Amino acid sequence: MVYDLVRLEEKAIIEAAKKRSGEIDFKTFDSKDLYFDLLYGEEVPRKFGKVVLQRSASYFRNLHLTGVLEGHGCHVVNGLDIALKTGNKLITSMILANNGVPTPKTKLAFTEEAALKALAELGYPAILKPTIGSWGRLVALLNDEDAAKSVIEDREEMFPLYQIYYLQEKVKRPPRDIRAVVIGGRTVAAIHRISTTSDWRTNTARGGKAENLPVTKELDELCIKATRPFGSGFYGVDLMESEDRGLLVHEVNNTTEFKNVMAQSKVDIPGMIVDYLLDLSRK
Repeated sequence: MVYDLVRLEEKAIIEAAKKRSGEIDFKTFDSKDLYFDLLYGEEVPRKFGKVVLQRSASYFRNLHLTGVLEGHGCHVVNGLDIALKTGNKLITSMILANNGVPTPKTKLAFTEEAALKALAELGYPAILKPTIGSWGRLVALLNDEDAAKSVIEDREEMFPLYQIYYLQEKVKRPPRDIRAVVIGGRTVAAIHRISTTSDWRTNTARGGKAENLPVTKELDELCIKATRPFGSGFYGVDLMESEDRGLLVHEVNNTTEFKNVMAQSKVDIPGMIVDYLLDLSRK
């Protein structure tokens, strides 16, 4: 396993691997300490093993490290193609839409003028998100055109990534969303993330409350439909309960945080991850 932060999730995975010590030679590597010779990588599979679990929280470190490991012959979970696609909300939205997965109405623009025109068509209130990012950072609620102009003017002075305007409808829903965990093509557990503050965002990193949600047939089928186009792997799927359209998938996450799902559902997610890695190593 490669990582850059030792969170509760990483500790739980390490403990799950220790319980299977007779079946698995489990090693951990802090990605902050690693360096590679890109031309001569014969030692990489011997050092890291046949299957590598990628747990680096930094998106760009994760992406580039995965590229090196895969390039030198390791099977990485999740792989480079998955990381590239799920790490970019625009690409994720396109893949979901092209595969018939219900998802919020979304528009894209590259200038302030075009973004305001897109918002006029989309309707207010709307959400502005960076195409790359997590934990609700730099996500803005645009209640009207004046608010949109103010936020977009600020973004025009930021790094060019934030001048790609990914605009999404504010879905009419209860003050909560759903996080489901998918491992190897099966939805193993889910929670409701409930807003407990005046913040409209439900991220537990921003104070949202987690409650167990039994995995129904409908939820399982939609999560599998949403993740199948990306390939077999380990995902977090975020969904909203639209008042008029039912469940909508708004994100598919790559390096998934699952401590709240594990705590509320009582499902042994770390053990399932280790089992999945073992199955891959035997193929």
